[in-house]
Amino acid sequence: MSDPADLSATEARSRIRAGTLRADDLLEGCLARIAAREPAVRAFVHHDPVAVRAAVRAAPAGLLHGIPVGIKDVLDTHDMPSEYGSLIWAGHRPRADAAAVAWMRAAGGVAVGKTVTTEFATRKPGPTSNPHHPMHTPGGSSSGSAAGVAAGFFPLAFGTQTAGSIIRPAAYCGVVGYKPSFGLISRVGMKVMASGLDTVGMFARTAADCALLTQAVTGRDLGDPAENPGRAPRIGLCRSPAWDRAAPETAALLHDAAGRLARAGAAVTEVELPPPFARAHALHSVIMNAESARAMGWELTQRREMLSEGLLESLEWGLAQPPALLDEANAAFAAARAAFGAVMDGHDVLLTPSAPGEAPSGLSWTGDPVFNSLWTGLHVPCVTVPAGTGPSGLPLGLQVIARFGDDAGALRWAEWVAQH
Repeated sequence: MSDPADLSATEARSRIRAGTLRADDLLEGCLARIAAREPAVRAFVHHDPVAVRAAVRAAPAGLLHGIPVGIKDVLDTHDMPSEYGSLIWAGHRPRADAAAVAWMRAAGGVAVGKTVTTEFATRKPGPTSNPHHPMHTPGGSSSGSAAGVAAGFFPLAFGTQTAGSIIRPAAYCGVVGYKPSFGLISRVGMKVMASGLDTVGMFARTAADCALLTQAVTGRDLGDPAENPGRAPRIGLCRSPAWDRAAPETAALLHDAAGRLARAGAAVTEVELPPPFARAHALHSVIMNAESARAMGWELTQRREMLSEGLLESLEWGLAQPPALLDEANAAFAAARAAFGAVMDGHDVLLTPSAPGEAPSGLSWTGDPVFNSLWTGLHVPCVTVPAGTGPSGLPLGLQVIARFGDDAGALRWAEWVAQH
């Protein structure tokens, strides 16, 4: 049998239900992989194998029975520290799980540990390295969750996204990343920063895995993305307002993908975004930093000296923005959301880059979210799938974007793109 640590969540679930794999053996495979690779990858801020073994034995029967899940450390857990990537909250023990974590456990999922996040899911990176090359970033802010899925520590992990904190690290680490429609997964029990942007999502090996975890925590059946849809998709090839930031390998990837998908039967047409989208894209940072600064009221007024220099600079910039500019930014995104339906006319999904290029060298910067922030602000579902490698042999991804609320379509067509 293949190493259980390499199984997708849906395949592991199928084998557990068929009696050909025990949940204990799946966990032991993941724990062995953690023991072997965690000293180099450093995906966890908290991991207790003894507690995890007890948890799998006590896991209830359900949709996720026995499936290991990584928990980004901006989501509260009642039985593990929740430190939000900051010394300010060192040792913090919430009384309750975040809603998403609670429903995951109720469905039989097993929390393997808390995964590294950048400071408050914003600036200062943690120690996590890219499993494909230890001298490169895994991306952020959901660094440990992306790296952990890629390294085989767990087949599923929670992440969050305010700009590009799911899609970008998933692309850098060569796994599937899914940012749902805004509000689909409850944020109760999350350390929220930008209330108009923050979205709970996930990392996995397949789009079907994402549908499985989403159903477990929301009760919504998004179908089986692996099933034959009966037709090829209508794809809008969208370079986005950030196209001038695309590395040569990304430009080549998008061009090559368009040809391959067309040969597989997809109707691929060019899509140019009208001016309102460029304006919204330019103002994303106003919303993110202004809302985050207000959300960090206690930390700024009571623990200011414990914030990193980079985060403090961003928060002070956010506080300095006039309310009229924040209103303008919100209006710009409202206009872009209203115009998105026309952009999508005749298309099932858009196809865009997931990141400018390969994961940058070094661990001091998690990369640029420039190909993600617009879509996050539009509140639409986004899925990145592995789509090749760059000049250094590191993964590249392609991002599939659907209409708001069409999360089933986003996952279905993302799987189709991945297959072709």
